[in-house]
Amino acid sequence: MVKVTFMGAGSTVFAKNVLGDCIMTPAIQDLRIFLYDIDPVRLEDSRKMLENIAANSGRTDLSITATMDRLEALKDAKYVVNAIQVGGYEPCTVTDFEIPKKYRLRQTIADTLGIGGIFRTLRTIPVLDSFARDMEKVCPDALFINYTNPMAMLSGYMQRYTSIRTVGLCHSVQACVPGLLHTFKMDEYKDRCRWEIAGINHQAWLLKLTDLEGNDLYPEIKRRNLDETAGYEKDWDLVRLDMMKRFGYYITESSEHTSEYTPWYIKDRYPELIDRYKIPLDEYPRRCVDQIKGWEKMREDLVHNTQLEHKKSHEFAAYIIEAMENDKPYRIHGNVLNRGLITNLPSNACVEVPCMVDRNGINPCVVGDLPEQCAAINRTNINVQLLTIQAAVSRKKEDVYMAAMLDPHTAAELSQDDICSLCDDLFEAHKDWLPEYK
Repeated sequence: MVKVTFMGAGSTVFAKNVLGDCIMTPAIQDLRIFLYDIDPVRLEDSRKMLENIAANSGRTDLSITATMDRLEALKDAKYVVNAIQVGGYEPCTVTDFEIPKKYRLRQTIADTLGIGGIFRTLRTIPVLDSFARDMEKVCPDALFINYTNPMAMLSGYMQRYTSIRTVGLCHSVQACVPGLLHTFKMDEYKDRCRWEIAGINHQAWLLKLTDLEGNDLYPEIKRRNLDETAGYEKDWDLVRLDMMKRFGYYITESSEHTSEYTPWYIKDRYPELIDRYKIPLDEYPRRCVDQIKGWEKMREDLVHNTQLEHKKSHEFAAYIIEAMENDKPYRIHGNVLNRGLITNLPSNACVEVPCMVDRNGINPCVVGDLPEQCAAINRTNINVQLLTIQAAVSRKKEDVYMAAMLDPHTAAELSQDDICSLCDDLFEAHKDWLPEYK
């Protein structure tokens, strides 16, 4: 029996991708899916949706159970998939955007780094810690597959402060090379290339990109990036392409994310940069509003569609489970504790590196040194990550202040006094979602 438990199963669309993939993988035999969420309506929606997919899959060796009993959901699980969002869009995400605006600090996504990422971490770690304590009791050998952001901070906490085996997964690596090749009309290489990527989540670097004969594709990409006459559709990705021009390497995550992980693009003193790089300020709240508006139609298509089928996605979770259950080696990019994998990044950082998966679990690969400029930029983000984890453990406001003062975007915009004042305002606004900080 392979028991897969999905925490935050009310994330119906994402549950469809991850668990639908498992259903569409017959090699994962005798599959038992358990769904857990604190929202009974969304939980039941996800159960109905997956039942429809299962009924149309032709499989008879699986079952789907929805429960609001966390211990029941976790008991004897072999794989625990995490996709929770503590505090949701309202009130917490709105707060993470609106209070910083009072200090003239603007954000795009605010779920990974910066003020938004810091406070999302502080809200989420206590919940993950409670998951870990339950897992230690009822499924101590399970693999915890984390999809929730902030990826590096949450996965890093689980890896350093609990006994639960943890890997963090993100789909930005899978999308990186196809998107870059498409931008510069080099799609003919999409299935005829090899690449190497390593760094940290949302800021991993495309270190090498060659065709199957070993010819370097980077020089032609960089030439086309500088060509303003060829009509390449670059407007969607101007920040990342500027980073590649200035630092030599392309980053896995999107331009709207990258703009708020660095000190150079979102600047109150230089509003023209927002237009030049087409930075979508307040992008995440807009997405949330659109998703909420569109949910009722989507709900009809997913939940009440008895003909619903699923096509396997590019998410790694089902491939990991298949590899571990059947000793079928598979390569992923996972977020794991560094421990010398990237030799010029801190050993206690959570890094994103190639990993081989088989019956022995997740086996990270040694990368060595990153190009020094890439490691230097990563360290500016790692500083925030490590201090935020420290703050979640110590529950000291001074650790939160230090994390925020070292955040590249926040530090580029605000004084130290304003940063501390902003944190205090967020502590007050989020007090119902946080443990006590002193």
